[in-house]
Amino acid sequence: MTSCSTRGRWHPLHVVAVIAGFLIWWPLGLAALAYFIWGDRFPREKVREGFERAKAEFAGFSRDQRSYAGHGWSATGNAAFDDYRRETLRRLEEERRRLEEEGRAFAEFVTNLRRARDKEEFDRFMAERNAARNGGEGHSA
Repeated sequence: MTSCSTRGRWHPLHVVAVIAGFLIWWPLGLAALAYFIWGDRFPREKVREGFERAKAEFAGFSRDQRSYAGHGWSATGNAAFDDYRRETLRRLEEERRRLEEEGRAFAEFVTNLRRARDKEEFDRFMAERNAARNGGEGHSA
């Protein structure tokens, strides 16, 4: 992709990219703006090198579910607190599982309730339709 500075004007997609970048995360919008203004002045290998370095720096910030749940926590040095934290996280995990099971059971209940209601409405429709047919035939004879 060529930079705007070589064309002399902004393309509408450039504007959208910069605005979207600012809406998602302000440094991304700033990077897009800088790229569209000065992008043709940067050697590609330097940009790639900087990107790889930034990616390596921020790799430690990814949130892994298991480490967040307590498996990746480092010990504080206080055995009583570490035991308390481990037990609390275990209870919270059990509660989360229990809530998920209850949520699934409720979703199943609602599905069954909707099916029963739909069947009742359909049966009533068929009964009314059959009554109208039988009633209509009796009057025409």
